[in-house]
Amino acid sequence: MNHVLELFRRAVAHDDAEAMREGVELMFGDLDARSEYGLRSPDYVMEMPQSGETVRGRDNMLAMQQAFPKPPTITLGRVAGAGRFWVVEGVNDYGDEVWHVVVVWELADDGRIVRDTRYYSQKFDPPAWRAQWVELA
Repeated sequence: MNHVLELFRRAVAHDDAEAMREGVELMFGDLDARSEYGLRSPDYVMEMPQSGETVRGRDNMLAMQQAFPKPPTITLGRVAGAGRFWVVEGVNDYGDEVWHVVVVWELADDGRIVRDTRYYSQKFDPPAWRAQWVELA
């Protein structure tokens, strides 16, 4: 956890996207909920606008993570930002469902996450009316 926190501090202090990406990769790949706890500020707030939910405090976040039935496999996408504000894109695979996720973080100067806003979307079929202007992935 200390190594990840140091990477987050470096990202905040030096607008270092590579440090942020490395920290996020370690956080999502190697850390358990208890280790992640130390990466969050005591006054941490996480919002999920689509469901209208707010998690206040890192203790509540830890309890929610520990109660989660089956955590997803996360594939990290783009990481962009500067200073205290970062955006992380990824795909969460729950086995039976896949969700595209955008996470917006505000970090404190010490590298801890203060605010965490998460936007979730599932894949959908594109409407036919715009086919002439788009490329399909």
